[in-house]
Amino acid sequence: MKRIFVLSIALFLSVKLFSQDATIYLWRNVKGMEKQPSVMFMHKPAESVKNTKTAVIIAPGGSYHHLGLYNEGYCSAKWFSDNGVTAFMLKYRTNESFYNEPAMLQDIQRAIQIVRENADEYDIDPSKLGVIGYSAGGHLVAMAGEFFETHNELEKLGIETDVSLRPDFCMPIYPVVSMQDDIAHRWSRKSLLGKKQSQEHKNEFSLEMQVPDNMPPTYIVVCKDDPVVIPENSMRLYAALEEKNIPNCRIAVYEWGKHGFGMLNNDFMKEFHWNEALKEWMIEIGMMD
Repeated sequence: MKRIFVLSIALFLSVKLFSQDATIYLWRNVKGMEKQPSVMFMHKPAESVKNTKTAVIIAPGGSYHHLGLYNEGYCSAKWFSDNGVTAFMLKYRTNESFYNEPAMLQDIQRAIQIVRENADEYDIDPSKLGVIGYSAGGHLVAMAGEFFETHNELEKLGIETDVSLRPDFCMPIYPVVSMQDDIAHRWSRKSLLGKKQSQEHKNEFSLEMQVPDNMPPTYIVVCKDDPVVIPENSMRLYAALEEKNIPNCRIAVYEWGKHGFGMLNNDFMKEFHWNEALKEWMIEIGMMD
């Protein structure tokens, strides 16, 4: 009986945590794409806090193979909504279901389009839309910040829109960045690019080599003891941003924390409160009160 009670409480808490205000299917009405499984879960700001009119699209990590939906997705969505930001947790296509690029970029560009086109309905300001991604998701949101003009995947699908695909700010957290042999996260590279990887292909998706002059303000988080994605990935991206003189860019380097902490209330969060430093930056650039 006690076991049943505990399981019932756990189920209740899970439903409460994972609940969302809307489920948005990205490709439902797009000819030829109707069967694609990509979806967003919208989490509106808590009623007890002021709506900042800012929105973020959250891209969990998982080596472009799977998705870390709990600590990087739902926990992040809860934190943002509790702080007055409308959060859209993006369940994008991955190699677990045999997808490679450009499926992932298609998904985040489509997500940006949908959020901006429905800004009034979602009660947000379309000029205050950011992206945050973890690990491989960090690579994805950096692609969104870099490739909105050079890789317009929606245009290739025959989708016309008047809204910009450029995020207003970009937050890669312990990100995969480079596809170069010396520092690449090889599982992410294989999941994104497939088995046949020419040097030209690697260069194209090495984001430290592709920063445009109009890259959005970017906030990078990395830990020196990351055993999964070599921290040099973040360092090279930040160096490229500095070289291009992209305004309001920041890198937060922590002594320890490893990889995959997301926004869980773990030892790293208790010690450093990294999301509070992120919040201060968002206030600084006018995206939060």
